[in-house]
Order: sequence, then structure tokens, then C-alpha cells
Amino acid sequence: MGRITHLAMTAVSASLLTACATTSGSQVAQAPADTIFTGSHIITMDGSKPQAVALRGETIAATGSRATVMKLAGPDTRVVELGDKALVPGFIDSHSHVTMVGRMSGYANLSSPPVGPVTDIASLQQRLRDHIAAKALPEGAWVMGYGYDDSLLAENRHPTREDLDAVSTTRPIAILHVSGHLSVANSAALAAAGITAQSKDPPGGHIRRKAGSDEPDGVLEETAAYSVLGKVYGSGPASPMPGILAALDTYASEGFTTVQDGASNAGDIAAITGYIEKSGKPLPVDLVAFPTFANLPAEAKPTCSVPVTRTYTGGFRIGGTKFVLDGSPQGRTAWLSKPYTLPPEGKGADYVAYPTVEPSHFMLDVTNCIAAKVPVLAHANGDAAIQLLIDAVGSAIGEAKVDHRTVIIHAQLMTEMQLDQAKALGLIPSFYAVHPYFWGDWHRKIFGEERASRISPMHSAVVRGLPFTIHNDAPVVPPMALRLMSIAVNRTTRSGYVLGPDQRATPYEALQALTINGARQYFEEASKGSITQGKQADLVILDADPLQIDPAKIADIKVIETISRGKTVYRKD
Repeated sequence: MGRITHLAMTAVSASLLTACATTSGSQVAQAPADTIFTGSHIITMDGSKPQAVALRGETIAATGSRATVMKLAGPDTRVVELGDKALVPGFIDSHSHVTMVGRMSGYANLSSPPVGPVTDIASLQQRLRDHIAAKALPEGAWVMGYGYDDSLLAENRHPTREDLDAVSTTRPIAILHVSGHLSVANSAALAAAGITAQSKDPPGGHIRRKAGSDEPDGVLEETAAYSVLGKVYGSGPASPMPGILAALDTYASEGFTTVQDGASNAGDIAAITGYIEKSGKPLPVDLVAFPTFANLPAEAKPTCSVPVTRTYTGGFRIGGTKFVLDGSPQGRTAWLSKPYTLPPEGKGADYVAYPTVEPSHFMLDVTNCIAAKVPVLAHANGDAAIQLLIDAVGSAIGEAKVDHRTVIIHAQLMTEMQLDQAKALGLIPSFYAVHPYFWGDWHRKIFGEERASRISPMHSAVVRGLPFTIHNDAPVVPPMALRLMSIAVNRTTRSGYVLGPDQRATPYEALQALTINGARQYFEEASKGSITQGKQADLVILDADPLQIDPAKIADIKVIETISRGKTVYRKD
């Protein structure tokens, strides 16, 4: 059986939850369980070490000894003997972009290995030509590619408008950098977006120019890219739901049972809620949306009026709002306090990049959101951007004890002092823990050894008792939970270099970041994140125990089955 989607939700009656007896420290209900798992590799993340787990409806009905839990078995109970397999809590995606993952499925994959096949500009151009032919795109139709990485192309540069014009001059072409923070447009796409030699840089963005000229060279940074990308997104399919549902199936196949759509837009939120209402079906896994603050209606911004809910309807809720404070390290647009060791071409030795928000406005916006009890996610890679967020939260809460749980998304160049400040203020760093493999070698060049070795300083957070989460930021990196865990534990780069061995997480710490800490980030630790009686039945069966296997082999572990709200949503064929 492959992926199973659109499952009906099963209510758990209050009478079944209350009709229970206590045996060996576990609450055991009297009605038969739907499923019982038994084995010696049940990793609960709550400190207990049960031999068995029972599910009823959407809930973990009991944990405890095999003999005790098996008393719940009835004639229709599915009993799973795990053997050498491991049972862990459902993985919690602490930051990604599900709706963008759905959109990307219709674009040309321009990624470099191991994600895609592109190694140089010639192979990038050929992928675009093949995409145009496969999709039979007519003249005038938008052509979109994603995932190109200038640091991995043989030419070690961004493609230009001329490189894309060589593919087509009669179709507008836009390609998205792997970071999602830069794009390249051909001449037709620049014309469609109204970008000319007379165009000024927008606030928080930059239009790169040909040497010695004001003529755009096609590369657009940060907010400058939006005028082109908005055209592409607007030319997409009538409904985003097929792509979104396919994306959620992909997450489920990797063991994720709670997924994020960071930087949601109103159209996608309306499509999701409309699908749930019209179909009468829940989403296969839980989805939490964070609409971008910059795209909120003008009248909603002064009071940060975001319709946050703490409960799900059909597997969907709005969890807060998202800000973007700077760009990406790999794109060299992360905002730093000290200059890049290797600045982009045309930039001086003092280049530190720039914020993508007006700092004084952001300070006020965060104050309003915290006052409105709207959870905040803030994209902040560079230490200057991280400090802006810390200062904003500090100003907003003062001496008050406020359980705001503001999340520092990425937190790549977070300093030791900033970790102390985050602990004192109650911020949660969500580390972009896959960076050491995908861009560790590049970071050594652009930041120097000292700063590069501290990318995603997980161990420094551990010694402070500062809970953190980790993420892939899909579609920048595909949503592969075990590879994410492996990179956090090993920190090995593409070249085999171990980047900052003193910042490696232990397997247990990495699993915490993917489970119970992720639940806490979402204010859901009472219902998710551990295999504990009474919590939601979100579980994953793995073909090996990630805490006992050789750490170098964690990435090879396979997801055998994913259970969301007590129902199987993925089972490996």
C-alpha cells in the first residue's frame, strides 16, 4: 500500500476517555484498541520506556507493559510486533513552505546534486528547454525553474538574462535561486515586470546591473524579485489544492505529521479552507499556516489582526504571522554585523548585506503582535537581523513574563551573547540544521572558518538549556526528516569536512528538536511531540532505531509507516 490520503476523521467520545483504570502507572481504557504496537524500540520522548502502545481513534489510549496494554486487544485490533523497528512520535516540521512545495512540482528542477541534475549553465539551459518541450508551453507563456545554486555551478556565478534569453526570447523566463531569496529573469520577464534601466531598487531589495551600466543583468535580490515572481505565481493553475495535497503526501512519506506553511498568502489559505469545507475531508496531516505580515491588509497591521486559532478544523489552523528580516547566507544577502569574508562581485570589503524591513517599523509591529497574542515567526539568518529581532522582543515585553514563544527562523549566525539573550527573553531558535552539508563548504569561503563553524550553534543552545527546533525549509531542501536529523548529528559537508564538530547535536537532542520541541514551538506540547497517554496518535515506524544505529547511517533509515490522528497516511510498499 502506498500513500493513503483524505482519511475521514474519527471522533473519540468523552465516555471512552473517562472509562479507564490505572494499571502499572498507565491509564487503560476498557474498550478495545484500534491498534497496538509492541516492541523494545519505542522512543517516547517523555522519559518512559513502555513495551507497548495502544491507539483508539485519534488518541494514544495507553502505554505500558506488553501484558497490560494487550488487555485492550479485541477481535478487530491490529497488533503490530515491531521487532527491530522503532516507534517514534510523528515528526514536526518547524519551518517550511508547503504551498510553495506544491507549486514547484510544476516547475523545472534546476537544483544541483543530490536534489537535481544541474552542474553548469549549459545543463541549466537544457533543463529549461526540456521543460518547455515536455509542457508544450506556447510562446508568451511563463516558464519557471527553481533551485539553481550559483555556488555549485561550474561557472561559480549566477545565470544572467542573456543566459536565459538563449533558451527563449518569446517566453518570459524566471528562475528561483535555491535560497528562495534571489531570482533571475530573462529580457521578456523583466519587460513584463516593468524592470528597466530607470527602475530604482525597491526597499529591502536590489536590482543587479551590468558592469558600467544601469541596465539590469537579470539577477534580482529579495523584494526586487517579487515583481517577477508575482507574475509567475499569478499564471499558475486555477486551484493550488492538487499541488498542496501532493506535497502533504510527500511530507507524510517522510514521517511528518505536523507541517508548516510559512509565509502563507490569502489565496492559498482560502483554497485550503474551501477544500476542507466542500469536500468534508480533513487534510492527511496537520497543517499550520503563518501568513506574511507584509501581506496583511493595511487595516489589520496596526493591531496585528491575524485570525489565530489553537485548534484545528479539518487538520488546518492559522498559527500566527511571519516576518522576513534579511536574506540568505548562501545567497550572501544575510544581514551581518561584520563584513563577508568573500563579498559578492561588485561589492566592497565592507559589505554586510541589508535588512529587508524598516527596523523602526518592525519594532512597532512586533510590539503590536505580542500585545495581540499573535505568535511571531521571524526569518533572521545574519547576526544583525537576529539582534533586531531580539531587541524588538525585549522592547515589546520589557520586564513582563510573557509566553510569546517568538521563533527565530534559521538563526544561522547566532552568537553566544544572542543565545543568552534568547534564553532570557523566551525566544526559540529554529536552526537551519541542513546547512552544514548543503552549503558548509561555501560558508567557509564567504564567512571564514570561525563564523562558518558556528552555523546552527545547537550545542551552545543545549548547554544553556535553550530548547531549539530544526528544519529543512522545503522547498529549499526537500522535506526529508532523517537526512535533517543526520546532518544535525554529523555536520559533514559535501566535501567530507566536519563543520564545527563542537556544535553537533546528539541523536536524542536532534530527535527532541523534531518532536517535543517542535510541539512546544507551536504551543502544542500538551497534545503532541511524545508518545504519551492522552496525546494525539501521531506516530512513525522506522526500519531502525535512530538512537542505537551508527550516527553515520541515520540518513539511511527508512520510514515504514506514518500514522496521523490514529490513521495510517503512508505505508512503505
